[in-house]
Amino acid sequence: MNFLAHLYLAKDNPERKIGNFIADAIKGSNYVHLPIEIQKGIIHHRAIDTFTDTHEVVKQSKRRLHKRYGHFKAVIIDILYDHYLAKNWLEYSDTSLNTFTQDSYQLLHDNFDILPDKTQYLLPYMKKQNWLYNYRTIEGISKILWGMNKRTKGISQMDLAKEDLISNYQEFESDFNIFFIELQNFSNDYIQKDLASKILYKNKLPITFP
Repeated sequence: MNFLAHLYLAKDNPERKIGNFIADAIKGSNYVHLPIEIQKGIIHHRAIDTFTDTHEVVKQSKRRLHKRYGHFKAVIIDILYDHYLAKNWLEYSDTSLNTFTQDSYQLLHDNFDILPDKTQYLLPYMKKQNWLYNYRTIEGISKILWGMNKRTKGISQMDLAKEDLISNYQEFESDFNIFFIELQNFSNDYIQKDLASKILYKNKLPITFP
């Protein structure tokens, strides 16, 4: 899943939202200096990614994409799924998408100093172009795909994925609807279970809570 889904799945825990948001910019265990709840958010993000990457519905979505994208298919599906989450936002949240996205930008801005360099570089562009809110339209998602293709110097051809989205729009939406129910259940169970000691031990996190 992409930025919007990870922020949403972190629920109402601000630090876990930060951790979920920055996780892709964190390599290995280079997070042990961060507050424990942010660390947990990073690990939560990784659990979501593992669940997503191994799910049969997500694999089916990848097969709907043109072969030209190669290993970038996973990134494209993450972005397309965020489109459907944004488009149907009020089915999942009582808070408006605009309010949620603005609150998320503010949270990240308020904690800018602890964000990884890569995230600090990305955030101003994200806010200026309002990525999270603009995911809801085909035009908005197309701009994101265009920007991602530019970042890969044209190698990914992700800008062409707009064609795949339009051609398979209902099929992708059906995939998302099925998958996201299961992902929410997985994520909610993950949060609710008292796995703190096991997670800390497995990932070599500090045992002492602040």
